[in-house]
Amino acid sequence: MNLRRDVFQAIADPTRRAILLLLASQSMTAGAIAANFDTARPTVSKHLQILTECELLEHEQQGREIYYHFNSKKLKEVDNWLKPFRANWDSRFAQLDTLLKNRKNKKS
Repeated sequence: MNLRRDVFQAIADPTRRAILLLLASQSMTAGAIAANFDTARPTVSKHLQILTECELLEHEQQGREIYYHFNSKKLKEVDNWLKPFRANWDSRFAQLDTLLKNRKNKKS
């Protein structure tokens, strides 16, 4: 069975989110990534495969090593999906700020 994975499925897993955080600051090999987790290396490799399939990671061969790089552009899908929610939250926070300022002014 061949399932199509997407960015949302990839970031749903806490281990994969932790891998993305690790790679946000530097490129790393699979072994270096696996050293940060208390799971078997094949498990980390499966997470790397999923993240690569979803294009959140890119890999580059350097000699015998494969380095994984974070592809921040792919998270734009998540950002676009969140935009309507963010607008709603911003509006509600602005209303709360106004309410709190009015209450503070009435107490003064």
